[in-house]
Amino acid sequence: MTRYAAFLRGVNVGGVNMKMAAVAQAFEGAGFTNVKTILASGNVLLDSRSGVDAVRKKAETALRDAFGYDAWVLAYDLDTVRTISEKFPFEREVDGHHSYVTFVTDAEVLDELAKLGRDAGDDEKIKRGEGVIYWQVPNKGTLDTTIGKTMGKKRYKASTTTRNLRTIEKVLR
Repeated sequence: MTRYAAFLRGVNVGGVNMKMAAVAQAFEGAGFTNVKTILASGNVLLDSRSGVDAVRKKAETALRDAFGYDAWVLAYDLDTVRTISEKFPFEREVDGHHSYVTFVTDAEVLDELAKLGRDAGDDEKIKRGEGVIYWQVPNKGTLDTTIGKTMGKKRYKASTTTRNLRTIEKVLR
């Protein structure tokens, strides 16, 4: 049995609102065990014997069936999430800044987002990692940053989701 983190894209923002208890029930109904939600932003821990791709597909189907929306889930075993967190390339806590990890499952999208580092402002740091983009921005105006302006585009919905580094640390506890 493998412990996974499932990161739901766009939950409790932009009109997709759901109670995490109901999300946990949907996942349990899909056959996942030891289901636990963290915060109200679509972070779910679960156990499964399936591989990561099967976990993602099963979780998306469970959410679509239970809530009737076009769900996108990025799933990772906890060891991978731990490694991603440990490799955060910038100072983790900088006063007046947010530290983020954008998880990316599409190689082309990862390449596109990594190139944004060339256009980043002086206060914005962007670095490519293995399957992720690490970024750090001032805590005011995140959506006005190079990556912030880009991530809302429809093209990125199915293959990316972003989490604050503090959220990732809560997932790993």
